[in-house]
Amino acid sequence: MQSVPDLQGKRVLVVGLARTGVAASLFCSARGARVTATDEKPEAELAETAARLRLTGVNLELGAHWPDMVLGQDLIVVSPGVRANLPALELARASGIPVWSEIELAWRFLRGRLVALTGSNGKTTTTSVVSHILQTAGIATLVGGNLGIPLVSLVESSTDSTVTVAEISSFQLETIADFRPDIGVLLNLTPDHLDRHGSFEDYARAKLRIFENQLEQDAAVLNADDFEVTRRLPLRPHVFWFSRRKRVAEGAFLENDHLVIRIGGSEVAVARREEIRLRGDHNVENILAACAASRLAGAEPAAIASGVKTFWGVEHRLEFVAEIAGIKFYNDSKATNVDATLRAVEAFPGPLVVILGGKDKGSPYTILREPLGRRARLVILIGAAAGKIAAQLGDAAPVEQAGTLDRAVELAMEHAKPGDVVLLAPACSSFDQFENFEHRGRVFKNLVAKLENRFAAGAAAQAPKV
Repeated sequence: MQSVPDLQGKRVLVVGLARTGVAASLFCSARGARVTATDEKPEAELAETAARLRLTGVNLELGAHWPDMVLGQDLIVVSPGVRANLPALELARASGIPVWSEIELAWRFLRGRLVALTGSNGKTTTTSVVSHILQTAGIATLVGGNLGIPLVSLVESSTDSTVTVAEISSFQLETIADFRPDIGVLLNLTPDHLDRHGSFEDYARAKLRIFENQLEQDAAVLNADDFEVTRRLPLRPHVFWFSRRKRVAEGAFLENDHLVIRIGGSEVAVARREEIRLRGDHNVENILAACAASRLAGAEPAAIASGVKTFWGVEHRLEFVAEIAGIKFYNDSKATNVDATLRAVEAFPGPLVVILGGKDKGSPYTILREPLGRRARLVILIGAAAGKIAAQLGDAAPVEQAGTLDRAVELAMEHAKPGDVVLLAPACSSFDQFENFEHRGRVFKNLVAKLENRFAAGAAAQAPKV
């Protein structure tokens, strides 16, 4: 069992004041720490947050991360949006000061068991499926992590009998020390966040840290169909697999269109593929991973079957928005990398009008050429990466530059035909024009809703009067 640190009187520096940094600051302050929080943003941009933190006794240093601030600290907690190699953090490490991510801090206080899930794609969906299945099974479940709920905010609710299900990002794993989930899940590995990690190998190395501290009694759930995963096996935990393409010795797999769980010598089919309510082969993989992790966490097969059949999906993940004049609109704003967009495009037979673009993350877009060439009636580009995407797609599919999302929605409606799907699957992060992918998705849904209202009003105006 992990040791619980005594924060009373300790000097703690929290670097980065987004959602996670604020939660970590309040958590440490409530436990008697002398907290200083720092952010590169000036006070004018953080006025409400600053006022809230000062009320709890947190000292603030805003406008920059000054290297000498780390000196004299007992602990530094880094928000996931902060680069792990900042000069100030390197100075802290050289001085022997622990530098932890928020998940490291939370893990040391969390009670009960922890299921931690990571991967390039599917994290939020699979995390949500696991928590839904466990709740269906009557198991006390907490859910948080990278999907928007800091793990430290779950500590007070955790007990020896709870299972915490956490989505974990590569950014969070960069700065762990002893973080150790009872069940770790690696969904897949494809190039992502290369603008931050520098290379695919460094990115993959960060992801694999989820298993770094596991012991023989712990479980690792891995994708048997992903070459990049299978060639990087963890050494100590008991390995379980999930596969859409073949039987596995232990884990979950698809056989004759049935989802089968095989663990501990017992094999049971829990659902048919057609009973999964989510679109796309990639979501079959996510469900299989969730089946294996849920079974290992204590859910019985009947509860897993019920959970799989009653899970309707997650906002911003291939989310159906509306049908207007025979044209269906789908929001996959969470497709923030090229592989996620590829999976979204392949979830539909076409014809598609696809909206791409945002802040470039360093990955090539060339792998989209062939599927867009087969399925896309039109590709509409927005944001800072539009020029790069257009150059790499070449003449694979017709392309129009929209610049902004509102213009893109208008163009999509102009060019789409009844039976088409308009798909927002940007292949980029949102930070050039939006606060995050959720903000982008909400804006898209609002724009579609306005479009729907406009068409409804037009239809009503043309209806014959009685």
